[in-house]
Amino acid sequence: MRGVGGAATIPAAIGILAHSFPPGQMRAIAFASFGAGAPVGAAFGSAIGGVLTQLTVQKWRSIFYFSAALTFLSLVVGLLAFDPDHPSGEPDKRVDWIGAILVTSGLVLIVFVLAQGEIAPQRWKTPYIIVFLVIGVLFVILFLLWQHHLEMAQTDGGIRSTFPLSRWLPTPPPLMPLSLWARAKGRVAVVMWIAFLLWASFIAWNFWALLYYQDFAGLSPILTMVRIVPMFVTGVLCNIFVALVVGYVPLVYLMGMGTMITSTASLLFALIDPDAPYWAFGFPAAIVSVFGAEFVFTAGTLFIAKVALPHQQSMAGGIFLCMIQLGTSLGITISTVVFNNVLHKTSMRRHLPPPPDARHAPKPVQLECYHAAFWTTFAFGVLSSILAVAFLRGVGVVGHRRGVKGSEEGKVETGESGDVTVNENQNTNSEAVEVK
Repeated sequence: MRGVGGAATIPAAIGILAHSFPPGQMRAIAFASFGAGAPVGAAFGSAIGGVLTQLTVQKWRSIFYFSAALTFLSLVVGLLAFDPDHPSGEPDKRVDWIGAILVTSGLVLIVFVLAQGEIAPQRWKTPYIIVFLVIGVLFVILFLLWQHHLEMAQTDGGIRSTFPLSRWLPTPPPLMPLSLWARAKGRVAVVMWIAFLLWASFIAWNFWALLYYQDFAGLSPILTMVRIVPMFVTGVLCNIFVALVVGYVPLVYLMGMGTMITSTASLLFALIDPDAPYWAFGFPAAIVSVFGAEFVFTAGTLFIAKVALPHQQSMAGGIFLCMIQLGTSLGITISTVVFNNVLHKTSMRRHLPPPPDARHAPKPVQLECYHAAFWTTFAFGVLSSILAVAFLRGVGVVGHRRGVKGSEEGKVETGESGDVTVNENQNTNSEAVEVK
């Protein structure tokens, strides 16, 4: 249920922002402010959560009571603040229910497998884990084939009757046009995969850093929270910085630098010395960890909003969020597999009985496992950096400079090749992409 709420609200919010703010400096500020909600909310939630867990009678349950109250408050504010939706201008308003069932079923099964694979009775060899993984992947493949069929079946707002499946299956507009991924010569797909890999690195680093402080270092929830507070402060500052420079700095530099800086946090913890002071490893890691997340989210959503058609804004934002969530699940899962395998092999190498979990292993063994997990998250970050540097060099500035109006403000520079041009009409907030 928690995932359903996030999947519904964030893409809708991206669509509302894209339609409410015409292309310009204010749109960049709006998207950056939206992105700043993550570090501000995380800082507030972590601080309150640590205090409630340690000082209240209900302990960890009090966090969920507090979260429920905040969620209800958000609902009330949303009902009062949001304007009514504008009627859709699309002639065909049917919903692709077949595609929705296929992709939802497939992703639910895949995420379930990623979450349960390490704790199943026989781990990844458990029969139901294997079956669910195969079925989930099959559903996703069928979904992609179905989307390709629907996109091919539609032309100029009409339905081709030449497709055999069109005679006995409905052909509504595709839930996720595959052509969106190929837009801007495939740069949209590259940005999606950068977000996937970057969040696999960032969230997995955050997960293991918290465990390192609490389970390995033995710190209380409040002391653990204090050590990651610099990350939230940096996150807010990064969003302000991106809002100011996104109209001047090409996308490749924002994403390339952001992903590289975030990777440094994993590198610091992969080399961390438990006897060193917090200021040597923990503090700089907390400072740099959030750069990539803020740079990629703000610049990435601006780029996607620029190349997506008006009626595709929320859908494109939903795909971006889906890639982030899948990257989160995959990053934690793979790093957990590495952690557990290193724990098992290190115990055997030291002629120790396999511990029930890492907390019962000797400290040197635990440290080796944590180092391996952080090297894994570092690899994810480096891969995202390689994608950014290798494939986004043709994309120029995705934001807008102050004082630039008219057609110049809606232009996306793409270097000497000039392979992407975006023409925007600010009066109707419509956008069209021409790939040369």
